[in-house]
Amino acid sequence: MKYLEYTPLERLNDFLSDLNIGERTIKGCLEAYSCKHTGTDKKLSLSLENEMLDYLGKSSDTDSSPPAEYLLSSSSRKTLIYLVLTLYHMYPDYDFSAMKAHQFFTEESWDSFKQIFETYMCEASKEWVEEKGGGSLLETLCKALDEVVKLGECEIYSYDPDFDADPIMEKGAIWSFNFFFYNRKLKRVVSFRLSCLSNLVTEGFLTDFSTCMEDGEVFDDMDM
Repeated sequence: MKYLEYTPLERLNDFLSDLNIGERTIKGCLEAYSCKHTGTDKKLSLSLENEMLDYLGKSSDTDSSPPAEYLLSSSSRKTLIYLVLTLYHMYPDYDFSAMKAHQFFTEESWDSFKQIFETYMCEASKEWVEEKGGGSLLETLCKALDEVVKLGECEIYSYDPDFDADPIMEKGAIWSFNFFFYNRKLKRVVSFRLSCLSNLVTEGFLTDFSTCMEDGEVFDDMDM
């Protein structure tokens, strides 16, 4: 996978890198990658392919669950491999070796992505209009994605792991999302990760409280 630089994405990254909205901070980042294998990608790709084939081999013939059904297609397995490789390049210091690709990626529609974005990024969108003017944050995002990966030709995926397997869920995180816009023809993918952090935790308020609870469950011995 090769990292690709695009000015439209950088403009959005500058805005979303550390957006303070009072008691919370929004952090977002868009990264574009070519799906051409580089370095250790081939070795990892083969390992992931074998993992998925092994999973299929252990599934019964009557298993029609979504993961097994999806992995029957070689093109679907290749797509999942590209998404995992993208994660490895996004988080080079994070160990994804225990991750099961078929368990964590879900195909999304544009409408489902739009609903999530408009719900969780409402305040950020207002800040964008006040600061930048012109089109909305979502409109700007759409234009940038269209320029890089031809949005109308994209498959959209979300990465929804267990809490412990999510590299974006840092201390104080309230929510996080990882989306991938994959253009099969262009062999190009754009990752879009978003998280919301509590400034109260950052400033130590909630940290102090949780420490007290862990040290002695402070209310247990109170006569109430």
